[in-house]
Amino acid sequence: MESATPVIVAIDGPAGTGKSSTSKAVAAQLGLSYLDTGAQYRAITWWMVNNGIDTDDPQAIAAAAGKPEIVSGTDPTGPTITVDGVDVSGPIRTQEVSSKVSAVSAVPEVRARITELQRSLAASAAHGIVVEGRDIGTTVLPDADLKIFLTASPEARAARRSGELKGADVHTTREALLKRDAADSGRKTSPLAKADDAVEVDTTDLTLAQVIECVVTLVEEKRAGK
Repeated sequence: MESATPVIVAIDGPAGTGKSSTSKAVAAQLGLSYLDTGAQYRAITWWMVNNGIDTDDPQAIAAAAGKPEIVSGTDPTGPTITVDGVDVSGPIRTQEVSSKVSAVSAVPEVRARITELQRSLAASAAHGIVVEGRDIGTTVLPDADLKIFLTASPEARAARRSGELKGADVHTTREALLKRDAADSGRKTSPLAKADDAVEVDTTDLTLAQVIECVVTLVEEKRAGK
């Protein structure tokens, strides 16, 4: 795999479509780096909450956006994320952060800061990288070699996400996902959207293994044709 042509893969889509599991597995299988951009937005949100920044005040968020040092490890078998040297991979998954990340992510200064981080990581990935998020194919890496947009029905996404959240109510989870979709799709700066040249993969009726196989095939075809 080491001699294969580097390939930059952008995987976008709403929450609960299997982006993270798929992206990690594809990257590991193909010897690529992996970046969970959502974790970076969660990390900066966690920092804001921990430092007493009012997450309902876009100006306060904008003023603080450049302060935290966020470092993402891109090994797909053990991705890491630290803020100011502290491992935050656990704390960023709390309900408090989940409920505030859309508001923080919508602030243009935050997006500019995180987008810059994402582009530099993609540019420095020697063998290529799988980058997953919501605006990768449209805004962060518009020249990515391959763009994939994962979708699934709200019901399927809620069932998966409530499974991840151990005992969460599926109906409540579905409502939260739809609210998050509306916030992410409706924001002015880099909304959640499918790139015109993205391949759409509906994961509603597919197992994770099938989704991974589908994406690996797409990447291999793209790499062979480069």
